[in-house]
Amino acid sequence: MATEIVIGGHRRIRPFSTADTYPEQDLGNDLCQAVVAGNTVYLRGQVAQDLDTSENVAVGDAAGQARKVCDNILLLLAEAGAGPEHIVSCHIYLTDIRHREPVYRVMGERLRGVFYVSTGLVVQALARPEWLVEVGVVAVLPPRAQHGQAAVGKALQPAVEPYAKPFGQEAEAQHGE
Repeated sequence: MATEIVIGGHRRIRPFSTADTYPEQDLGNDLCQAVVAGNTVYLRGQVAQDLDTSENVAVGDAAGQARKVCDNILLLLAEAGAGPEHIVSCHIYLTDIRHREPVYRVMGERLRGVFYVSTGLVVQALARPEWLVEVGVVAVLPPRAQHGQAAVGKALQPAVEPYAKPFGQEAEAQHGE
């Protein structure tokens, strides 16, 4: 199958069928690893699985799985024309609370300086018993990036524009109060 398709005006990166990826289950869902809709990039929950071979990686090793998950996230973001600096949200699913520290340590090292919002959940199980962690990501490209002009991979820069007025004062100024 193609590595990218467009349906409904949105780019679908690495499309696949669950009939192929989960042959032991009676499924046939058409999915993809990432969708680019406007300037937003949605990544499918990433697990410790090679994106090209579907081989499971680091079975039984939460930190090793987190490293592979981060590799997948960064690869898919690059394929979508984004970088880690565009991440705005991560949902982290763990199968055991004891995996929190090693997984979050790896994510903190790999995504240092990004300052995304994060939700962590402990779940009973993931789609395969050997998976210990799954991470879903949403990234937003700046408006200029929609046209392929973003400088992906630049060093993170701190915000340089201070707020002109405290929250709420802009509305008062517009109404002449």
